[in-house]
Amino acid sequence: MPTISVFYGIIITLYFFDNQKHQTPHFHARYQSQQASVSIPDGEVLEGEIPSSKMKLVQAWLEIHKEDLLADWELAVNGQTPFPIEPLR
Repeated sequence: MPTISVFYGIIITLYFFDNQKHQTPHFHARYQSQQASVSIPDGEVLEGEIPSSKMKLVQAWLEIHKEDLLADWELAVNGQTPFPIEPLR
């Protein structure tokens, strides 16, 4: 479960070989004790939740880095280490 970005207390991770459960490219956003799985193509929350103010930050970050996230997703589902992605500033 590589961490690919951290910003405003939010930790973004991808899991290796994680393409079965949700059937779509996604990442995991964790804030404190809460976690959400977020679709890369459309920003939809697939499972879980984090505070709405933090989810807005996650979705803004997603829009900026969508291409990088899709490339990292391909690496991770193939068992390769994804690259770090710049945090939201």
